[in-house]
Amino acid sequence: MAKNKKLKHEAELFKEALQAAMKYGEDRGAVIFEPNDSVDDRVLYLYRLLVHDKKLQPLPEEQVSQKTMRHKLALWYAKQLPADHPLLQ
Repeated sequence: MAKNKKLKHEAELFKEALQAAMKYGEDRGAVIFEPNDSVDDRVLYLYRLLVHDKKLQPLPEEQVSQKTMRHKLALWYAKQLPADHPLLQ
């Protein structure tokens, strides 16, 4: 089994990824988030949406967890940043 690629600034990347993915989902007209939606619920919904839209490779179902979905979102976001972005250093 392949080891997850470690991201140096994963927590910060995840935070920004969550905002970017929420904007993506809302701009697409797929979702409107409520202020009281939990982060875990948002992560699950956004992971599934990005997989559905073929923006993310799906994880094997037995590997889907908050930790792995957050990692996938952080990777997705990191791939959109310029190579010299501070969060990629």
